[in-house]
Amino acid sequence: MESLQAHRKVEHLSLAEKLYSVSHQSHPFDNVRLVPTGLPETIVKDVNLTTKLGPLSLAVPFYIEAMTGGSQQSTKINRTLARLAAKHHLAMATGSMSIIFKDPAAEASFTCLRKENPHGLIFANLGAGANLKQAQAAVKLINADALEIHLNAAQETVMAEGDRKFKWQANLKEIITNLDVPVIIKEVGFGMSAQTIADLAQLGAQIVNVSGRGGTNFAMIEDRRNHEDDFTDLYDFGLTTPESLLEAQLLTKRPTIIASGGITSPIDVVKALAMRASAVGVAGYFLHELIQNQEAGLDRAIDHWVREIKRLYALLGCQSTADWQRVKTILSPELVGYLAQRKLQSK
Repeated sequence: MESLQAHRKVEHLSLAEKLYSVSHQSHPFDNVRLVPTGLPETIVKDVNLTTKLGPLSLAVPFYIEAMTGGSQQSTKINRTLARLAAKHHLAMATGSMSIIFKDPAAEASFTCLRKENPHGLIFANLGAGANLKQAQAAVKLINADALEIHLNAAQETVMAEGDRKFKWQANLKEIITNLDVPVIIKEVGFGMSAQTIADLAQLGAQIVNVSGRGGTNFAMIEDRRNHEDDFTDLYDFGLTTPESLLEAQLLTKRPTIIASGGITSPIDVVKALAMRASAVGVAGYFLHELIQNQEAGLDRAIDHWVREIKRLYALLGCQSTADWQRVKTILSPELVGYLAQRKLQSK
């Protein structure tokens, strides 16, 4: 018999897939276009997809973002994801590991990652309420190369059994200062403002994942689980991923930025890079592909993404990830208006 926490993990997986079409019905990256070059002066085979996240070096500019863990079902999914991460040289983040401190049986759903992918980049994952001791334990359990700490105030607000205390800064600063692996601070799909990114940098954060609205919608998922209240008015709460990337650009000094949330194609990846992200996390789309088409289908999809992204680099005149800094974008009137308002508010 699995614990209540493990059952919640199963519910999250089920609802993420059930609501996939609804939560992905709008596509924020359609509001961003890339300015082409007719003379790329590139050779596809010479393109270098490597990207840097602080001291970490990723073989390609996208990775498998946090999805699941803690249940028997998630163990099977994590094993598959870890095998594919190893095969395609992708970094991979675990789902939240907070469950291991209440349910030791859940450890196997995370330790399986290192068994399947002993030499790859793996990021542990905890909520912002975790303390330094817990952070160290999570990293040690899977020999993690980095730790993701997720900010999920909106999710907790909608969750019937959610936390109602959002006093996180002291914990974050202690973990960032004392943990011996890089720390990535991320949202869970509600985006980040320039002020939030600046506040995190002030705490010492060097890598921030803005994780905007447009992908897996945890307000919607938790509302479906919540039989006490109705939170449908929060389904479109927060900032989209392109809006969050524009927020980051409002800062003259900013940490390394990762984009996630609503990434469903190779063109989304390179649009995020052109908007000054250093790497891109993909969760919902890969989970959907795995559930619908099994391991072989996701294997083919990842292989295609790598090939297409390499060609897109060459098409836009980029021989390396750093070259995306000079690629220009055209924003929709909606995003232009958004940016104009935010610039006025920041004065």
